[in-house]
Amino acid sequence: MEGETMPFFRALVRPVGGRAGQMIRICGLAALAVATGASAQTQKPAALNEPILPLPLGHKEDASKVALGKKLFNDVRLSGSNSVSCASCHNLPKGGGDILPISKGVQGRLGKVNTPTVLNSGFNFRQFWDGRAASLEEQVSGPIHDANEMDSTWAEVIRKLGQDGATAGEFKKIYPDGVTARNIADALASFQKTLVTPNARFDRHLRGEKAALTTDELRGYQLFKSYGCVACHQGVNVGGNMFQTFGVMGDYFGKRGNPTASDLGRFNVTKKESDKYSFKVPSLRNVALTAPYFHDGSAKTLGDAVDVMFQYQLGRQASAEDKKLIVKFLHTLTGELDGKPLASAQSLD
Repeated sequence: MEGETMPFFRALVRPVGGRAGQMIRICGLAALAVATGASAQTQKPAALNEPILPLPLGHKEDASKVALGKKLFNDVRLSGSNSVSCASCHNLPKGGGDILPISKGVQGRLGKVNTPTVLNSGFNFRQFWDGRAASLEEQVSGPIHDANEMDSTWAEVIRKLGQDGATAGEFKKIYPDGVTARNIADALASFQKTLVTPNARFDRHLRGEKAALTTDELRGYQLFKSYGCVACHQGVNVGGNMFQTFGVMGDYFGKRGNPTASDLGRFNVTKKESDKYSFKVPSLRNVALTAPYFHDGSAKTLGDAVDVMFQYQLGRQASAEDKKLIVKFLHTLTGELDGKPLASAQSLD
C-alpha cells in the first residue's frame, strides 16, 4: 500500500506558505497515516498522482444478509414507537440523508446534529460526527438507544422481531442463534456496505474517460487541490478518513453563537482538550444532494459551505469565480445507486 499511496501524498503536502500551508501539511500527513493503514475496501488508484480514488464498481457482501439488512433498514419496529426506521432519516435516492438541519425522531423529537449520509459509509474510518463508533456494526446501537431518535432498547427490538415468525425464521436461516443484537447489527451493516455510489462523472474521469468533465469542472478540481481543500478531502470517499478541528483558522463557534454540547465534537468521546471542536471530516461523495451542511446544518447551500471552509479551515481568500468553479467540481461527485443516477436535488449554487 505504501508504494501506491506515497506519490499523491507527496504532492498533497507540497510546500504552501503561511499558516494555511502549515495546516495543509499537517492534514496531509494525518491522511497519510490513515491511508497507509489501508482498509480491505481500498483499491488501486487509477492515477498514482491523484489524491482522490474512484469508488469500486461492486461489493462482496453476503446476499442473504444484505436482503435481511435492507428489510431491517426500513423496519419501524427498531424504534420504541414503531414509527421511525433508519430510512426515515436516510433517504437513499436523494443522497442518504434528509433535508433538515436537525432530523426528527420518535414523537417528532429533534436530534442533536445533522444526519450524515449513509451512502458510502462503509468507507469511513469511523462512524458518527464525533467518531464514537469504530464500525458500522457498532454504529447500529447508537440510534436505537438514543431518546431523540429511535428511543428503544435491544431487548425490546429483539422481542418484537422475535415474535414475528417470518422475520425470526429469516434470521434463523442465516444466523444459527437467531434474532440477537449482534445479528441485527451484522445484517444492517452488511446492507449499508452495499450502498456504494460508483460511476460519478469524476470517477469516470479518473478511469480515463476524457469527455466526462467540462473545462470548468476540471478547473474546479485543480482549484480544489491548489487551495488545499484536498488536504482533508481525499481518498476513495473524498473525506471520512480523519478528524479535524472545525475552526482551524478562526473562531467558527464564537461567530455563529449559541454553542451546544454537540459542538464539542470528539471531546465528548475522549475528554481530551485537544479534541474540542474536532469532527470526522465528512465525505464529499454526492455532496450536492446532502444540504444543509456541517454537523449543525448551518450552511444551506454548497456555496455557503465553501465560503465557510475558506474562512475557517483554510484562512485564504478566493474569488467568487474560483468558488463557483469548485462548486461545479463538487457536483461531479454525484454517483449512481443500484445502477440508477441519484436524484438531483440542488442547483449549481
